[in-house]
Amino acid sequence: MFELDRLGAWGELEFFSRTLPDIQAQIAADTRTVLPPSQLVFNALERVQPNDVRVVILGQDPYHTVGKADGLAFSITADFGGRLDSLGNILKELRDDTGTVRTRTQLDDWADQGVLLLNTILTVPEGLPKGHAKLGWQTLTGQILRHLATAPRAYLLWGGPAHKAAQEVEASMNFKLLSSHPSPLGVTKRGATFEAFRGSKPFSRTNAWLRSQGHGSINWSDPEAL
Repeated sequence: MFELDRLGAWGELEFFSRTLPDIQAQIAADTRTVLPPSQLVFNALERVQPNDVRVVILGQDPYHTVGKADGLAFSITADFGGRLDSLGNILKELRDDTGTVRTRTQLDDWADQGVLLLNTILTVPEGLPKGHAKLGWQTLTGQILRHLATAPRAYLLWGGPAHKAAQEVEASMNFKLLSSHPSPLGVTKRGATFEAFRGSKPFSRTNAWLRSQGHGSINWSDPEAL
């Protein structure tokens, strides 16, 4: 069902031999349309290998509308043409934070710069958000984060599932920013342990931290703006 030949070093994670077969069996038994298309489910891992990850953006689950999700968290296919929802708020925050006006909805250029755009759940039934929350995808998320714990990285954790998944990420050696989810319902929420997404300035703060570590900044704008 899933194409695993492009995973590279990620394919060595125990999840793929021990947990994925059961997830595949559950999905195969489901008559509903599952998103994103199977060849895109592991797109986030295929685009950036472990040693190349500089930033982790952790979300919830894929868009549940056909033709919208491309396997990268928050990214929307170029020809979708519908509502941007969470991505619209992300692009607004990018503009308010850095003055950058980005029009491109696909975020593959971020991935190509070392940004791991990962959801805590990698599939969703059409029209049913969180519909695959109990399949076992969180096992993969946990193994990925533990695998990345060997070096300092920036973690942008957007929403409750992301906060929970990354509880063990060490704040002292990494840049760890917890905020609400950028969805229309969550964008202004704040809590005792997290900021509201709106106004959190994740892009400028991430780049400032990367520079403090001796790394180059991420170009968050349209790639042709380089």
